[in-house]
Amino acid sequence: MTAVHTHILGPLLAMEPPVTPDRDEARRWAIEELSKPQYPDAQPGWLEQLWRDFLDWLSSLEGDGTGSDTNFALPVIVVLAVALIIVAVFVVRPRLNARRASRHEDIYGADSTMDADDYRKRALAAADDGDWAAAVVDQFRALVRSAEERDVIDVRAGRTADEASAQLGQVFGAAQERLDAAARLFDAVRYGEQGATRSDYESTRDLDAELLTMKPDFTGAQSTGFAVPR
Repeated sequence: MTAVHTHILGPLLAMEPPVTPDRDEARRWAIEELSKPQYPDAQPGWLEQLWRDFLDWLSSLEGDGTGSDTNFALPVIVVLAVALIIVAVFVVRPRLNARRASRHEDIYGADSTMDADDYRKRALAAADDGDWAAAVVDQFRALVRSAEERDVIDVRAGRTADEASAQLGQVFGAAQERLDAAARLFDAVRYGEQGATRSDYESTRDLDAELLTMKPDFTGAQSTGFAVPR
């Protein structure tokens, strides 16, 4: 028995005496467990509709538990609930771990010595090869490195994509939404193993080029993280 199986089944096997819920009790347990925010917040897109349909079906099972369908409904509820929880363990938990990592890891990783043009060249090379994920990651790095080179923000180890977009959005207000979207895409591709498309790369590249033409407005911006003194 694997560690995961032991973690899931251990508490159940240790119960004395065994708990045998009726249909309504099993339905309530399943709804409460599967409605916890950590599951729907991190589930992949293809599970979303299945998740909603299953919860809707659980909620639709009404009655006093004495009907002819009781013997069928109870095992189905339990089996499906366990199946979805196992999916959460193997599919959702890694995504949650990726999200936690994205909040703490420097966007450059081991490539922190490269300049903006180097990142742009590497992004272009990846795009030419059709590697859109690598192209998006390096193009976003070029965008942030360029801001550091222009003395818009300071050079600081440990800066995350979210922090970079928040700081740049304070001085490039017209681009705030696009910066936030680019940061989310970067995190999803680099940490969440999400794929990327040509459109994703081109939108990040265009944002990088647009920021180069914009004059930063430091009025009202918080000083932390900016290279230009107030």
